[in-house]
Amino acid sequence: MIETSARLLQLLSLLQLRREWTGPALAQRMDVTERTVRRDIGKLRTLGYPINASPGVAGGYQLGAGAQLPPLLLDDDEALAVAIGLTAVTASPVSGVGEASVRALTKLEQVLPPRLRPRFSGLRSAVTRMAAASTPVNPEVLTALSAAITERRSVAFRYDRHDGESSRRVVEPYRLVDTGRRWYLVAFDRTRDDWRTFRVDRCQSVPVARDRFVPRPLPAADLAAYVQESITRSPYSYDAVIRFHAPVHELETRVPSSTGTLEADGDYTVLRAGFDSLDFPLAYLASWDIDFEVLEPAEMRERAVVVAERLRRSAAAPTASATPGVSDGAERAHSSPR
Repeated sequence: MIETSARLLQLLSLLQLRREWTGPALAQRMDVTERTVRRDIGKLRTLGYPINASPGVAGGYQLGAGAQLPPLLLDDDEALAVAIGLTAVTASPVSGVGEASVRALTKLEQVLPPRLRPRFSGLRSAVTRMAAASTPVNPEVLTALSAAITERRSVAFRYDRHDGESSRRVVEPYRLVDTGRRWYLVAFDRTRDDWRTFRVDRCQSVPVARDRFVPRPLPAADLAAYVQESITRSPYSYDAVIRFHAPVHELETRVPSSTGTLEADGDYTVLRAGFDSLDFPLAYLASWDIDFEVLEPAEMRERAVVVAERLRRSAAAPTASATPGVSDGAERAHSSPR
């Protein structure tokens, strides 16, 4: 009985490892006869595992999707990877996933072998994740978009723009990009006949799958970089190019990928980012105590002169009329009606 149970677990592990196995391949891997494989497949089916079989020379066995999630068999590295992954997504921007990941992590920690516990504890205590403000994303929206991307189907959904305007969109989805704080969809918008980047949290309805589409040439080889370009520059009033008198590694900790892009320029670093206001970035960048030059736009250079003059005046000694005391009272008395 123990030998049979161990063999069933081995067979289940193999079926989870590869999409499809032939009977001879399973028999060779398990060092048993094909008849034993067929018998063990039947036993797994009685235990509730949906195993599909296709006849013929090219046929084989495939673990299917059932009404309930069957137990998974993980090796040491896989178990650690899942545990660390669950720890990371506890602060996920996907609505409900954080709580679910905590429950799943609790279950996994309870069954971790003693030999893995020190490794997992060491990894967990050594890593601290700084949670950032984010807008929750409906997991059903992510699931629907993921399925449409895989099946190459267009989708329709209601979408809220940044200005609050809502409209119905029909798009061909190509890639979901997670920036850590938000999810974005890269898709071809049929209505506007152009490529667009959509914030998934602004989808006001679960996307409905429609017809299949023929893939188009992508707008960029690296769609993650394409999204970064879209969210850091395109939506804003000003495209800024700023050169810092410091190497890239000194700026990387200050500029997240969702804010702008950094490029090495010899011993200097060039920042490309988008802003709706000029005063805030000027004051913020000045606080870094790193010399910088505004290369573009010209309006930002002009505004820097105005801000610098205002700061100079604010550092000057207070005038006599601005100091509280007798003089203020005298002025008020002098200006009062007789």
